[in-house]
Amino acid sequence: MIESILLDAKDMDRTLSRIAHEIVEHKTFSAENTALVGIRTRGIFLAERLQKKIQQIENLTLPLGSLDITFHRDDLYNKAAGARKAQFPKVGTTEIPFDLDEKTIVLVDDVLYTGRTVRAALDELIDFGRPARIQLATLIDRGHRELPIKADFVGKNIPTKDTDLVQVYLKECDDGREEVILQCK
Repeated sequence: MIESILLDAKDMDRTLSRIAHEIVEHKTFSAENTALVGIRTRGIFLAERLQKKIQQIENLTLPLGSLDITFHRDDLYNKAAGARKAQFPKVGTTEIPFDLDEKTIVLVDDVLYTGRTVRAALDELIDFGRPARIQLATLIDRGHRELPIKADFVGKNIPTKDTDLVQVYLKECDDGREEVILQCK
C-alpha cells in the first residue's frame, strides 16, 4: 500500500482558516443566525476549530452543536437478510443547545465521500427543528458520490479511486497526530 500525506498540521490549520473566511464571507452569513454543527467524531473537533477561527475573524462566537448519526446510518442492516450486520458502532450523543429554526446551519465533517454520512446527518438534524438552510463544510472531498450531495465549503478536493482510503488524524482524538493521509492500493 502506498501512503502519502495530503495535509500536514500546518496545511490543515491554513485550510481551516480559509474555510472560516469563506463561511463569514458567504452571502448567507449572519452573525445572529448562523451556527456550526459537527458530525461525530472528527467533524465536532473541526467545527470547534472553525468556531475559534471565526471568533478571531469576526469577534463573535457562533453557537456550536454536535450530531451523532448512528441511528440514521443505512449501513448497519443487511436488508436482504433482514438482520443487523456484525458491526456495532459506539453510540454517542447529539447536542444542539440552541434553536435550529430559521438558522443557517453549517454542518461540518472531515471527509465527504459517498454522501451517506451527510444524508444521515440531515435526517438527525431535521429531528431537532427546521433551519432556514443547511450548508456543508468538509475538510476533504474525495468524490464518488452515491447521493446528490455537494459541499458548500471544501478544504481540499482529492481525486481518488474507490479502493483508496483517506484518513484524517486530529490531535484531539488521535493521540496528538495531526495530518491527512491518502492510502492507495
